[in-house]
Amino acid sequence: MSHTALEHVLRKAGAGTLALVAALGLGFAAAPQALAQSKQVIRISTPAVPDDWHAKMWTVFKENLEKSAPGEFDVQIHLNAALFKQGTEPAAMARGNLEMSAISAQDISKLVPEFSIFTAGYIIRDPDHQQKVFNGPIGEEVFKPVVQKLEVTPLATAYLGTRQVMLREDRSVKTPADLKGVKLRMPASKEWLFLGEALGATPMPLAYGEVYLALQTGTIDGQDNPLPSVRAAKFYEVSKTIVLTGHLVDAIFLSYSTKAFNALKPEQQKKVRVAAEAAARYNNANRIKDEAELIDFFKAQGLKIVTPDVAAFRKSVQEKYLASEMAKTWPKGLLERLNAVR
Repeated sequence: MSHTALEHVLRKAGAGTLALVAALGLGFAAAPQALAQSKQVIRISTPAVPDDWHAKMWTVFKENLEKSAPGEFDVQIHLNAALFKQGTEPAAMARGNLEMSAISAQDISKLVPEFSIFTAGYIIRDPDHQQKVFNGPIGEEVFKPVVQKLEVTPLATAYLGTRQVMLREDRSVKTPADLKGVKLRMPASKEWLFLGEALGATPMPLAYGEVYLALQTGTIDGQDNPLPSVRAAKFYEVSKTIVLTGHLVDAIFLSYSTKAFNALKPEQQKKVRVAAEAAARYNNANRIKDEAELIDFFKAQGLKIVTPDVAAFRKSVQEKYLASEMAKTWPKGLLERLNAVR
């Protein structure tokens, strides 16, 4: 039937029928347009609390993406582990139940044993070294099995903090030998306890929430944490010495579900990656600034700040790791390559 003939039939059928068909026609015409305007949902899960730079960086990610890809993404940020518990995010991303999160080296090494090198002491020297390692050829190399085995794609590396040793008594510490007999609280896992022992101390597993009282009563002689965590938990109130060992420069990796990432258009992938990199830079700059300012804060609280022989600590700790079972999973020559990055 021709278009003119159809109009004639509709006019004879009445205005109501004509209006109905017109409405249906508009609906069919609008459908492709509505589909084109639908947004790609990005659910983000993080255990970070709102005031943490690790929480604020996700807002930077969202704002960056809204500018570079307006109307293309619906970024949903879930803080305080409200969506997934800490440590469960990689599995959720692999299953397709979550698009993004920041995962740790400890998370990765569960399925990629060779990645455990980044959980060891004195592997990464400082935040600058960290960024050069993970943003260079080594990073490209070590992330490949992460994509394959975890089914998540790391996009950017965020600085988590540098762990320092804090002691409840006034003590001069220059080398690992000076920590002999010191009961040092460590998280309760074999990897963390090994690190405490490698530092020269006697590691004691203890829940984070029990550290303050344990320092106060002398159940432990010290603990190790990044300085922002020390301030937040007020450990400085029951301690007298901070030893700037800098024994673990930690990172978290802003990552995307590989399945979901591969479903994006190439130009969208690029925009997401750029937004993640901007978020990491924001976090890194602010966290480094915080750590630098905290030295003066702790001095003002009356704490003694000790700068030890870090080279002696690094040499001793790396030797202990190289003689361990853990090091057998590390790719041959990787430690030397990491040490050579400048």
